[in-house]
Amino acid sequence: MTTVRTKTSRPSETRTFFGHPLGLANLFGVELWERFSYYGMAAILTYYLYYSIANGGLGIPQSTALGIAGAYDGLLSISIALGAWLADRVVGMERMVLYGGFVVLAGHLALALLPGLAGMGVGVILVALGGGAVKANASTLLGTLYSRQDPRRDAGFSLFYFGITLGSFLGPLITGAMQQDFGFHIGFGIAAIGMALGLIQYVAFRRNLGDAGKSPSDPLSRNGRIKVAAIAAGILGVIVVAIVTGMVRLDNVSQIATVVLLVGLVGYFAVMLKSPKVDAVERNRIRSFIPICIAVVVFWALSAQMFTALAVYSDERINWDVFGWDMPPSYFFLLETIWVLPLLLVASAVWTRLGDRAPSSPVKLGVGVILVGISFLLFLTMSGGTGKSSPLLAVFFILFFFALGEMLVAPVGLSVTTKLAPKAFRAQMMAFYYFAVGLGSTITGTVSGLYSRDTEVQYFACAGAIPIVVGLGLLLGRRWIGRMMEGVR
Repeated sequence: MTTVRTKTSRPSETRTFFGHPLGLANLFGVELWERFSYYGMAAILTYYLYYSIANGGLGIPQSTALGIAGAYDGLLSISIALGAWLADRVVGMERMVLYGGFVVLAGHLALALLPGLAGMGVGVILVALGGGAVKANASTLLGTLYSRQDPRRDAGFSLFYFGITLGSFLGPLITGAMQQDFGFHIGFGIAAIGMALGLIQYVAFRRNLGDAGKSPSDPLSRNGRIKVAAIAAGILGVIVVAIVTGMVRLDNVSQIATVVLLVGLVGYFAVMLKSPKVDAVERNRIRSFIPICIAVVVFWALSAQMFTALAVYSDERINWDVFGWDMPPSYFFLLETIWVLPLLLVASAVWTRLGDRAPSSPVKLGVGVILVGISFLLFLTMSGGTGKSSPLLAVFFILFFFALGEMLVAPVGLSVTTKLAPKAFRAQMMAFYYFAVGLGSTITGTVSGLYSRDTEVQYFACAGAIPIVVGLGLLLGRRWIGRMMEGVR
């Protein structure tokens, strides 16, 4: 950490974190621990759902379990929209990060302490609701620490994403080992401890954010709050009726979540375009986000496979024996994360050094999606075998391409979303981004049931070809997208 002198006393300007606003350090920390808890739980959740009761699981059919895992990410994205809206209209982004962290902690405690389907349901819902409040607002808060044209912006988001990835690595590493040795509920308890550490750090250093996100950007009137409360009560009633009458079931929840997210994505797009608070330049920027949004959906539909179809592949097809130690199959996610951590540091340094000479956001996203497609095609080289015939080292090197793609898509997607956001919809634009993320995840929950040993070749071929086509389309349309972005790169 370095110290520089300026004419203002704002913390974000008088002190820096590796050359970036000091508030990045606090957001880096809270996201690290939130992702530790989230991915620590997610790495073992699918197995908890479909493992037999004798093996500590709930004994849910595998295809239903994969659908629930995909729908969970969709619920998280819906809650991101709610958290972003509350931040913009009611309490401000900074408080939403704090409140969301406590709700996440409560969810992990429910998973750790409450048995059976009841504990799973309460825990997953609370983690999704709290995670939604944290995710959109932490990323958007970071965007407020930079000007739109600040060349450090992409590098700052790469550092921020390094914190996310570090937490994503440590969470499954520890919870996976604890679950294998002591059971699922101990693993969920470790996730709760991680979130508690994140909250302690965030509360202790909130002052580093200065005035960023302290107040809502578009406050709701008293009458408006009453109307919103009535609408929320009505929606909650509809959800309860749908569950009680059997319209929403465990085996169709991913399909329902997909439809809800698709409608929400289109609805958000229409609301922002028609809003009188959005000027002509901002409308063009919103339109430029359409092809970017498609790439984001495709990327996360593949990334979420880590916890659905690829989780089953890891459990049934990979030989995890390493010098006599049978590693947990939940470590599959770590194989990619090992690559991502150093690559993100390299990317942050490269983007900082290149400055305005770096490739534009559409180019980074297009290349990233293509690389992820290549990684899925490489799984074809090991398809069609029997038993646990896929060598661990080969899978590790295949995931290098996946990691390269994630390095280009995930942090750049976050960064470009904050750049293109209209002033009146700063947090809600991030919710729009996470609706795309959630849509990809729920699509995964729906299609992952098609994966089996008999369909491996067709499954990986389709999963590889689609992102390559989308990525090429983004590269071909980069000039049109650039013009619509109105000066944003």
